[in-house]
Amino acid sequence: MNKFPLIAALYFIPFLIMAQTADKSDWAGGYPDACTSITVGKKASFDGSVITSHTDDSHRTRSWIDIVPGQKHKAGATIKMYKRIKNDSLAMPAYGHKLIGEIPQVSETYGYINTAYPSLNTRQLGIGESTFGGREELQSDNGLIDCQRLCLLMLERETTARGAIKTAGELLAEYGWNDYGEALTIADKNEVWHLEIVGPGKGKKGAVWVAQRVPDDHVAVNVNASTIKEIDLSDSNYFMASENIFSVAKENGWWNENENFRFCYAYAPHSRTSLASRRREWRVFSLLAPSLKLDPNQENYPFSVKPDTLVTLEKLISIFKDYYQGTPFDMRYNQVSTDKDGKTILSPLANPHQPYDANDLWHTNGGWNRLGERTIARWYTMYATIIQLRNWLPDEIGGIEWLAMDNVASSIYVPIYGSSTDLPSEYKTPGRVNGYTMKSAWWIFNRLGTLTAQRWGDMHKDVDARWNPMQENFIKEIPEIDKQALKLYNKRPDKAIEFLTNYSNEKGSIVMKDAIELGDFLWTKYDEKF
Repeated sequence: MNKFPLIAALYFIPFLIMAQTADKSDWAGGYPDACTSITVGKKASFDGSVITSHTDDSHRTRSWIDIVPGQKHKAGATIKMYKRIKNDSLAMPAYGHKLIGEIPQVSETYGYINTAYPSLNTRQLGIGESTFGGREELQSDNGLIDCQRLCLLMLERETTARGAIKTAGELLAEYGWNDYGEALTIADKNEVWHLEIVGPGKGKKGAVWVAQRVPDDHVAVNVNASTIKEIDLSDSNYFMASENIFSVAKENGWWNENENFRFCYAYAPHSRTSLASRRREWRVFSLLAPSLKLDPNQENYPFSVKPDTLVTLEKLISIFKDYYQGTPFDMRYNQVSTDKDGKTILSPLANPHQPYDANDLWHTNGGWNRLGERTIARWYTMYATIIQLRNWLPDEIGGIEWLAMDNVASSIYVPIYGSSTDLPSEYKTPGRVNGYTMKSAWWIFNRLGTLTAQRWGDMHKDVDARWNPMQENFIKEIPEIDKQALKLYNKRPDKAIEFLTNYSNEKGSIVMKDAIELGDFLWTKYDEKF
């Protein structure tokens, strides 16, 4: 008798009870379908770089990416502010933008990589993002600045994380925040901070915000839940906040002075009850610091932890590819079949990247409740970044954005230097307006990811066989590319920029070609097994 089903059932009973009794209160006020950001201090990384990151887990954000160059602006110039609105009239539903006002532009702006949430500028300032929602009554439409616009404004105007946070505070006080609760993970070549922002309340203009620095030898994470708890504003080396941080909470009855003030419970309490968020916090910390033996079911984890070993790019990439494999929360666990020898195995069709309709059907047959769980790697990711900032190199060479398209579990990160002046045409081609096209980087990788998920147990091995060696080579060759660029930079910086642009474009074009070929290969190899 094969004992696998019985053993598995006994092992998973406690977790099934917990998952199947979850309801919307487990994630109310949070955004389980949104983004993941991991940050690494310079003494915690393998090479001394400061790292921030982001998975844009939303199929409604724009699919194209380009480079916005640095510019000089005439006196009196302004920059337009927009509000995101749903636009379901396109071939693929997306967010549109409605013009709501303008604010004064500065005389000179830095260039940046223009992802949906602008991510890295030419002065080694990088930003990741994760939505946590917060209290509904805090959101106000009286402001002009949303999360995407704030990322853009900080990258255009600032060179350091502290400067970016200070500028953000000034702009939000004057022009107002019109978004829901957001966490921005802001890094420069020396340190990384988490900035959490909520609105000032219905009909009001301004914002409530707090920022906490990640210790240099620590890692931190934000996964759609406010994580900043106690704050000490007398310690300006680690904390910053808006002037109204206590008064708004007190006025609304969310905190009184006899209680210990914790930002997350005052302004986004429901985000701390979200299994979709807490489980990812646990998973990231447990992979980077397993010695802590953290409980996967606890409500709170530390803001940051010291990793057991220095964090490598390879380790971060493996985390972003993660779907809880090897844990009780692997969504494939009850999708079993029998092999030719009669042994019970995970079915090759077992899929950790199921769309919601399949997930709902699966739940009725004993699977996880999708309202209570989600993995790190997601089938609806638009793009993902891992940004390295390196203080021992000139800004033109030091900033690298490792960029992946679609589901990271079936994708590959390409090194894009922050000084690059252009990108391959596939990155710049919109994939939303007219629908499917092999001229769009996102559609190229979306096709590959969607196809791979149909027979994940077999197909992901073919995908890994192509991407893993290539990813390893990309990482290994960076020191030599840096060396060549620095040699050029010491004579003519413009030649170094040209060299790095060509390098990044070459790698981007290679992976686009390979992703198309790989998709065609899977169609051919598995044609009769779908």
